[in-house]
Amino acid sequence: TPYYHCISRCVRRAYLCGEDKYTGQSFEHRRQWMVERMHQLASIFSINICAYAIMSNHYHLVLHIDEQENQLLSDEQVCQRWGYLYSIPSLVDRWLKEQTVSITENKAALNIINGWRDRLADISWFMRCFNEFIARKANKEDDCTGRFWEGRFKSQALLDEGALLTCMAYVDLNPIRAKIAKSVETSEYTSAYERLHGVAFKKENSTKIAEVSLTNINFQKKPLLGFIGDEHELQSSINSLKGIPFSLLDYIELVDWSGRILREDKKGAIPSQHPKLLNALGLDSESWLSLASSFGKDYQGAVGSLEELAIFAEHTGKRWIASKNELRRNMH
Repeated sequence: TPYYHCISRCVRRAYLCGEDKYTGQSFEHRRQWMVERMHQLASIFSINICAYAIMSNHYHLVLHIDEQENQLLSDEQVCQRWGYLYSIPSLVDRWLKEQTVSITENKAALNIINGWRDRLADISWFMRCFNEFIARKANKEDDCTGRFWEGRFKSQALLDEGALLTCMAYVDLNPIRAKIAKSVETSEYTSAYERLHGVAFKKENSTKIAEVSLTNINFQKKPLLGFIGDEHELQSSINSLKGIPFSLLDYIELVDWSGRILREDKKGAIPSQHPKLLNALGLDSESWLSLASSFGKDYQGAVGSLEELAIFAEHTGKRWIASKNELRRNMH
């Protein structure tokens, strides 16, 4: 699968963002560090961002690996992209300047470049470049050293469209479940907010945020991975066939509807009219709300239909994928 849900959490009562009630110190500006670094890395890697939510001591990312884009990159483009992250060794630098003197040198240089190409489509390298950068910047600001994140990030493979949509909604609903936002429209630093407003934060915050903004963003910002469920979007995307296979309006309707119920704790008072995407997924309202509330807590490793899980287990050399069956039962 090209889709993965990734989570990282801070250690030692460290605050990623927001206001630390223990010390009274505000780290709200770090949210913009995260957004800018996230988009910067998406522009460098052959990886797209489907959804995200930046919380006070953890964050969620739903990522899409674009193998087709990665294979179409020229060797020179691979070097350029990798050079924005790490220094280029002298051998590759001489290859770029056509100063190598033997077939052996050319082969060695190309082996290094091919290794970089693999890394540009690797979730682990994306997350490494993301977390290390934020950790160094936060530790410098806190005037301390040591671990900032709880070890390696956690990830879930999203094996089908139902798992992808459910996970994205779960991620976008994080601020509402945590009672720090009342609606999708006010859930700053989430992908749903960015899709609705075109930015991750309120305009009135822009002056303050600019003071702590990252620098040297050399690539044009890559937008979030688009929805291609609408006919006109499908027509414009007919050549690439790349995108989330649902309508953006239907998705926003579903997340907004879910958020209003979760925020108001209306268990047993669910409106009779429910979003049409639920019909497409084959889920009833109560099952969907249960999934949207607990997706990240209930599932590990991989999520999808029974058929997709069986294929994934065989591909990864496992006898079976340990996971609850609620999503699979409800979607059949």
